[in-house]
Amino acid sequence: MGKLKALPSTLSRLQPGLGSLPAPVRSTNAERSTYSPWRKLYNTARWRSLRMKIFMRDGFTCQWPGCGHVEGNTSLLVADHRQPHRGDEALFWDEGNLWTLCKPHHDGAKQKAERAGRRG
Repeated sequence: MGKLKALPSTLSRLQPGLGSLPAPVRSTNAERSTYSPWRKLYNTARWRSLRMKIFMRDGFTCQWPGCGHVEGNTSLLVADHRQPHRGDEALFWDEGNLWTLCKPHHDGAKQKAERAGRRG
């Protein structure tokens, strides 16, 4: 059996390319949490339980007028506050202030309506 030859090193041929690393980019959620400390309420077991209760109450159906989309995948549904709570915990936990929306209506039409309401 012959001897194994050592492989030549390729490290010396590598060009230095790292330099300094860019500053870490803060995620949108981290930024929102800084300016809206009440967002931590969405990470509680109490909220997850209430969210599911609202979905069941509404039959996993989007309540946006004229929609009625039924969705079994709860990641595509949002338990939305009809009236923005803006940190008011009584309004945050009020079941009467919550309704089920499909993500397209929550992320599109609802947000547009809220922005228009704030301006007008």
